[in-house]
Amino acid sequence: MKQNSLTGFVNEVIVGLQQEGRFATANIYKYALRAFTQSVGGGEIFWGGLSRQALRHFQTYMEGQQKSYNTISTYIRALRAVYNRAVDLGLVKGEFRLFAKLKTGVASEKKLAVTASQMKKLVHAPEAEQLPTKVRQAQDILSLMVLLQGMPYTDLAHLHKSDLNGTLLTCHRQKTGTELCVKVVPEAMELIERYRNREAASPYLLNILSSTCSEKAAFEEYQRKLRDLNLQLSKLPALCGVEGIKVSSYTARHTWATLAKYCQVPEEVISEGLGHSSLEVTRTYLKSFGGDELEKANRIIIDYISTGNKNVWSRA
Repeated sequence: MKQNSLTGFVNEVIVGLQQEGRFATANIYKYALRAFTQSVGGGEIFWGGLSRQALRHFQTYMEGQQKSYNTISTYIRALRAVYNRAVDLGLVKGEFRLFAKLKTGVASEKKLAVTASQMKKLVHAPEAEQLPTKVRQAQDILSLMVLLQGMPYTDLAHLHKSDLNGTLLTCHRQKTGTELCVKVVPEAMELIERYRNREAASPYLLNILSSTCSEKAAFEEYQRKLRDLNLQLSKLPALCGVEGIKVSSYTARHTWATLAKYCQVPEEVISEGLGHSSLEVTRTYLKSFGGDELEKANRIIIDYISTGNKNVWSRA
């Protein structure tokens, strides 16, 4: 271990994360180190190079590169995590408030949701045969994520055949491990059948991911599929006649939640439908929501998108 080298230590941490299968975190550390190295002109960085002045310069450098607040914050927090780990190991003497007054929070910078009428155009127009094949497939995936209660793309891609029992889909979220139950509506089942994985040896429900990759290769495959999906979705608004909006893999989830709130679906039901685990105070209450209520909320949103008729939630 290069005890006097920030560069050497971060690279060792990255290797360790990869060995643990934490490839997403390893990538963040890799990109953070690369950006910080570029901000100081390249070369190996020793612990003395991680100073308040260097960090302030790094933040200014990233702002000059027009990086978003959240990207800057993510990279600075990655450097802070590595620094704290090095302090715990006794590799460097900790400096009080080294990362103070830097961007380390999380900002909601972009409007990720679209209106019901915009979503209707995105998933129904134009006719499928008028779209390039890859864009049409991305349109179907966007529609399926909305129909499955705003399911994230990572959860959709990793669905297993065993998760679907009749019309009930039960899985655990990739991000939090929270159980997510969805009553599959006919519109969603039609898309599932269209993209169902027909390989007997594959555990996956949909034909998005292969099943023969190593753990690292599987992560890289998912990242490629996600990038391609977002590329195709970025083309969709112009092709569907919806100007002035951006569409990505996040759009379905944020739109489902926003429309649910607009239709006065209780926040607790929205949280349950999205598979959130962050509302600690209401977790026991959330457990009381049955599949019928979640199905009703999902149906309200689907009908609102399809018909434009806003049906407000009621307990009746």
